[in-house]
Amino acid sequence: MARETMTSRERWQAVLQRRTPDRMPMDYWATEEADALLKGHLGVADDRALLERLHIDRPFTVTPEYVGPTVPDDRDVFGITYRDVDYGGGVYREAVTNPLAAYGSIDEIEANYVWPDPDWWRYDHLPAQIVGHEKEPLRGGGSEPFLVYKNLRGQEQAFMDLLLNPEIVHFCLDKLFDLAYQNTLRIYEAIPGQVMITYVAEDMGSQESLLFSPKQIHEFLLPRMQRMMDLAHEAGAHVFFHSDGAVRPILPDLIAAGIDLLNPIQWRCQGMEREALKRDFGDQVVLHGGVDNQYTLAFGTVDEVRQEVLDNIRILGAGGGYVLAPCHNIQAISPPENIVAMYETGYEHGWL
Repeated sequence: MARETMTSRERWQAVLQRRTPDRMPMDYWATEEADALLKGHLGVADDRALLERLHIDRPFTVTPEYVGPTVPDDRDVFGITYRDVDYGGGVYREAVTNPLAAYGSIDEIEANYVWPDPDWWRYDHLPAQIVGHEKEPLRGGGSEPFLVYKNLRGQEQAFMDLLLNPEIVHFCLDKLFDLAYQNTLRIYEAIPGQVMITYVAEDMGSQESLLFSPKQIHEFLLPRMQRMMDLAHEAGAHVFFHSDGAVRPILPDLIAAGIDLLNPIQWRCQGMEREALKRDFGDQVVLHGGVDNQYTLAFGTVDEVRQEVLDNIRILGAGGGYVLAPCHNIQAISPPENIVAMYETGYEHGWL
């Protein structure tokens, strides 16, 4: 086995700059329940021990501290109420009230709703927050406003608004993107030059097709997302773009807008076949993810997991530009043995 000559931060930086790292970096996404099961299986007590045991290069995320008006435990800063929903293998918090659902105009929203203020967060503690994480890639800032908009309006109404109330969509997305922009800018200012990865996301795909028309993506999302991407690039950060599902038709436009990494490579979705993605876009974006958790991690055998990792290294990792990771949060239904097999195989065969 070769010996590591790079830190996780250096390894990510090499991949992002299209240089050859000592080995392929590996990332880790999991629900709390899956994480606890894996730690119990390995007999490790904390995150650091888990990451070291499996040779994972997970970025450290910097977070501002909320100091604004008191928010009840069952709500967020947008006034959306949540409840825990048990899906059998764990719990997700789901929105159960939609604060803007009753309003039919911008005037009604302005008269009845208070938007969160960027001054509700403080950032002066961030230099101290990153102490001890100098060898890790740092992630900070970003945006995913349509996700918030869906919870503010209700999912069905949010998508209907794209056709019936476009002026409300534009107004609300401007508010949400402006908040994300200010949050991200203040993170950069607090720790200049330290943030390597900024998460600019919107779920645009279903299992078989886009959730929006290309025209809607260009009208409502891309210009605002590009503003976020430009901010990231000006600060020396790389844009980590996340969208579930079948998003191939819009990838050329996203790449033109400025994404640097594409996640999560759900290759079982229509049009997301690994060979074609690598062939057509592998020299333009770093590919991140690719280990299937719709079947392979959750229901496959250890041998199937190992084979998929080997396939990903061969296909997605050809010539570099690949970070091995699950293609979404690992769920508690995934056997810990499968998760261990993914990372052990990646570590054994990922040397470059």
